[in-house]
Amino acid sequence: MEEELKCPVCGSLYREPIILPCSHNICLACARNILVLTPDAESPQSSRASGSGVSDYDYLDLDKMSLYSEADSGYGSYGGFASVPTTPCQKSPNGVRVFPPTVPPPPPQHHLLLHPGSLPPIPRNSCITCPQCHRSLILDDRGLRGFPKNRVLEGVVDRYQQSKAAALRCQLCEKSPKEATVMCEQCDVFYCDPCRLRCHPPRGPLAKHHLVPPAQGRVSRRLSPRKISTCTEHELENHSMYCVQCKIPVCYQCLEEGKHSSHEVKALGAMWKLHKGQLSLALNILSDRAKEAKEFLVQLRNMVQQIQPTEAPGRPVVTSGWGTLQENSVEFEACLVAQCDALIDALNRRKAQLLSRVNKEHEHKLKVVRDQISHCTVKLRQTTGLMEYCLEVIKENDPSGFLQISDALIRRVHMTENQWGKATLTPRMTTDFDLTLDSGPLLQTIHQLDFVQMKVPSPVPATPILQLEECCTHNNSATLSWKQPPLSTVQVDGYILELDDGNGGQFREVYVGKETMCTVDGLHFNSTYSSRVKAFNKSGVGQYSKTLVMQTAETGYTPCDLNTLGAVAWFTFDPSSAHPDIIFSNDNLTVTCNSYDDRVVLGNTGFSRGVHYWELSVDRYDNHPDPAFGVARADVLKDVMLGKDDKAWAMYVDNNRSWFMHNNSHTNRTDGGISKGTTVGVLLDLAHGTLTFSVNDEQQGPIAFDSMEGLFLPAISLNRNVQVTLHTGLPIPEFYTARSPEPPSSVC
Repeated sequence: MEEELKCPVCGSLYREPIILPCSHNICLACARNILVLTPDAESPQSSRASGSGVSDYDYLDLDKMSLYSEADSGYGSYGGFASVPTTPCQKSPNGVRVFPPTVPPPPPQHHLLLHPGSLPPIPRNSCITCPQCHRSLILDDRGLRGFPKNRVLEGVVDRYQQSKAAALRCQLCEKSPKEATVMCEQCDVFYCDPCRLRCHPPRGPLAKHHLVPPAQGRVSRRLSPRKISTCTEHELENHSMYCVQCKIPVCYQCLEEGKHSSHEVKALGAMWKLHKGQLSLALNILSDRAKEAKEFLVQLRNMVQQIQPTEAPGRPVVTSGWGTLQENSVEFEACLVAQCDALIDALNRRKAQLLSRVNKEHEHKLKVVRDQISHCTVKLRQTTGLMEYCLEVIKENDPSGFLQISDALIRRVHMTENQWGKATLTPRMTTDFDLTLDSGPLLQTIHQLDFVQMKVPSPVPATPILQLEECCTHNNSATLSWKQPPLSTVQVDGYILELDDGNGGQFREVYVGKETMCTVDGLHFNSTYSSRVKAFNKSGVGQYSKTLVMQTAETGYTPCDLNTLGAVAWFTFDPSSAHPDIIFSNDNLTVTCNSYDDRVVLGNTGFSRGVHYWELSVDRYDNHPDPAFGVARADVLKDVMLGKDDKAWAMYVDNNRSWFMHNNSHTNRTDGGISKGTTVGVLLDLAHGTLTFSVNDEQQGPIAFDSMEGLFLPAISLNRNVQVTLHTGLPIPEFYTARSPEPPSSVC
């Protein structure tokens, strides 16, 4: 709970906390230290005059400035205006960036001890920015006095500090007082167990006395009478009602002559009980989630113990019958031994390769489970702290103070409870090794090992016939179909399909099995592939079929002119490989997310050659998130922002600027952000090995990445505040065709 009780600016326990309009808290002294002066033209009076009907708590979109290098993370501070010199932001002990004052603050060693009345007056035209959510507000004439004090939080902090103090001692022990175990509220005396039994027996009139734990007794001793809550608008009036529309306690003058005169109001006590009940109900649900999380952590830790390296498969024993051999066949025997030794050596090499794969799988499982333990532990610690804080808040008997923070707490509890979804409490990895060594065919071959002259010849399968009417290509995939000759009676155990490299190179096996149809994905665009198939059985391998030449879809550079390029690669988002929190619609062309964390979704088509361009239109953009757009490998992490690992190359962008990111390295900060209706373009040029981005048909920054080689999948990461729609099959944009060099090896 201690993290909930620390100021995000100074990192210490709250002192005289005030509630900002965004529901976050801050020390009063810290609030004075982070004030920023605004230009005279943007004074509170002029702001209210120019914005008809705008409340005092409307937020300003201050310009985001970061004076760090281009490789910073993008979460910079809010700088000053043009007339105010900007200074680098600082970090509080909690890791939250705060904003330096524009006027010299009071000396640090005394600013927490000064009486509020002795502090210098707040300069006119001052602005304060929340260090947690970065929302800003121009102060009115009342300055910081316009923010209500969080008396509930102050009381919780006091109780927490007292609970950490030294143990209380018995007041009746004559020598070496022992630690007190109870306190009598009627007698106002602390007792240890022997003194309680001797001086305060549970019988007679003393049986009706109320005994409480020492810490609770100390709190009840020191608690002063409840302070009467006063209105921030009318300081001489007490809160008497609750405004349902504004969700704050108000006084009778606010109802008669203030801005709450036309609002719906309810009794303060009734709303106090209602909100306490809502918070208690939400807290019960969150408590169940926390219990499940603890059990889940135990399960994950047990999985770490269960994941152990598997035993290497036993090496089969080679046996063979020698028959009748002449004693003078030493040369023949030596040749036979050499052949068997070669087989054993090959088997040992293969054994080492398989063991290496098992070790890699073992390390991968441990890493995934340990990462999930770390992630779940952090979430559980935050959840437990919030629960303890809420329980302390519920103990408050101040309706007005409680209602000032109850709505924000209820939202936080619901939000935290939603984060403990089924996907979070499901192991990402099983303890079983999904590796099964298929040694059957090898053992069968070894058992059948014999001299050739002792085998009776049998026929091999006939040559398969390609069914041309069923063979086709789509994008960068090819489908082939074949069958056995109608009059063939020879048994077939399987088929071997071979393709070349699309450039007239050597054939390679792409399929071995009993099926007579196969689809090969991940081929190069705009390439010509040759294919052939043959059948096999126990007697051997048959002849190859006729060679079939197939052309994949044309994309990338056309032979003559880049300006006439038309991309014909149509694809959608891939639900099978996406994070479970991703929500699909519009035939898998539109995606959003049900989590506040970044989640990754990939396209269903990969690219390894040519030039490809696609766009993503922003359908919804709330609260200035940082979606990331780019490309990735198939094994990219799905639960972090795109570009955090070495499997993705991305541009992440907010409403003001963008950065390029790969392997958690941030480069090339560029001004210009996105909003609802913005179109982000991704251009992957594998002919030159480059990746370029655009915003609204204008190139965003320089070429983002070069030396791009291999197979790439379109990818984005987003959270619940963003919804995007994918557009494919688009021509190369003009900003790229105007400067692109002549494509290599272009022949008209």
